[in-house]
Amino acid sequence: MKSLSRTLTLWLALMLVPLVTLAAAPAAGDATATAASSTATFASAAAPVLLAQAAPADAAASPAAPAEEKKEVAPTVDKGDVAWMMISTVLVIAMTVPGLALFYGGLARTKNMLSVLMQVFVVFSLITLLWAIYGYSIAFTGTGAFFGSFEKIFLKGVTLESLADTFTEGVKLPEYVFAAFQATFAGITTALIVGSFAERIRFSAVLLFSVLWFTFSYLPIAHMVWYGEGLLFKDGALDFAGGTVVHINAGVAGLVGAFMVGKRIGYGREAMPPHSLTLTMVGASLLWVGWFGFNAGSNLESNAGAALALLNTLLATAAATLAWSAGEAMAKGKASMLGAASGAVAGLVGVTPAAGLVGPMGAIVIGAAAGFICLWAVNGLKRMLGADDSFDVFGVHGVGGIIGALLTGVFNAPGLGGTGGPDFSIASQVAIQAKGVLITIVWSGVVALIAYKLVDMLVGLRVAEDEERQGLDIISHGETAYHH
Repeated sequence: MKSLSRTLTLWLALMLVPLVTLAAAPAAGDATATAASSTATFASAAAPVLLAQAAPADAAASPAAPAEEKKEVAPTVDKGDVAWMMISTVLVIAMTVPGLALFYGGLARTKNMLSVLMQVFVVFSLITLLWAIYGYSIAFTGTGAFFGSFEKIFLKGVTLESLADTFTEGVKLPEYVFAAFQATFAGITTALIVGSFAERIRFSAVLLFSVLWFTFSYLPIAHMVWYGEGLLFKDGALDFAGGTVVHINAGVAGLVGAFMVGKRIGYGREAMPPHSLTLTMVGASLLWVGWFGFNAGSNLESNAGAALALLNTLLATAAATLAWSAGEAMAKGKASMLGAASGAVAGLVGVTPAAGLVGPMGAIVIGAAAGFICLWAVNGLKRMLGADDSFDVFGVHGVGGIIGALLTGVFNAPGLGGTGGPDFSIASQVAIQAKGVLITIVWSGVVALIAYKLVDMLVGLRVAEDEERQGLDIISHGETAYHH
């Protein structure tokens, strides 16, 4: 293990040195570009968020200089933005069903294939409905630092005429589009957790846990990070598309679940290889494609900001795939298909909070770091923790999200090609990022622990031993994936 750590450290250092040098190159360019990028930083807190909270600040401005008051910009809705956001919404759905479902399903054993597909499919459907009933209102209304209000419960007040803000003053989106886009984020985040306790949990337990965790962890974290009145938004935390809200949040809940549900029968003594790496590769590929909607769609407009997020998503994923494969080859002598697919997902996770906030070279560094460190997390760290995290939800999403969140605070610096303002401070921003990471870890961990306890008391978390040996496809759903 020590030799692996030394090898990975050396390889990472070799990759980071030239990339950081390249990332710094734009700083020697013209100052005009830096000034322009700082004005395009859209509050530099980037992420899907309603920014209507600016109005009270305008009202509080001094009345002594009416001549200097800004004229109100008439709201406009661009059809190109609307079309892009609708496409992005569909892409995120494709990430989940079939992307995530196939990725997880291929990793499962044959006897549990359908149970994994069913859990992802139904959890996504359940959370989508809950989002419309009360989730959207709690996440994106109110004045609280931690929770929103019931102002838009049952989508009250969301009509054909109502609009949601983007990051450009006066440019709006139909609120229906924004609500639909955000629904897909809530759905896939909750579905991610399924991979941590797969192959031994009751179906009813999955659904009940999903409702509790979505209500008391996902919604408050989304409100804190992405809404104008939220605690972390006001602190200036950067999370472009969900490093904290999605990945750390789900990863921590998954790790707690792996401990609470317990290890699979035979774990550590019997081989439990994926039953179809072909399906896992197909799922990973769909995740990569759909992630362009996830990250570039989080720009909320079809413009240069979306293009930057798209390019960074492409580059970081490629870098992570190569980093994971190289590390695996050095440690084990061979690079595997499972490793390449896992590396791709690690890169996608790592670049999520940074996608529209860093330059392309910064995205490559983040991707490479995520690839190497997550490789260690699913091997060395997993053994240290002793948890049976079936499909490495914490090792990839939790750890990858932490890496991405912290490095966003570094590579948002304009001197490293990022979109931060001229007074940007790496130390200050990393401290803010670390605060967001810690709050998310503690909040999600506590909520998950309580939720699992409640579910265990109400319906029981785990199937019986003989049922687990037979497989959840037959036991939970009365059917099998294959007939041969």
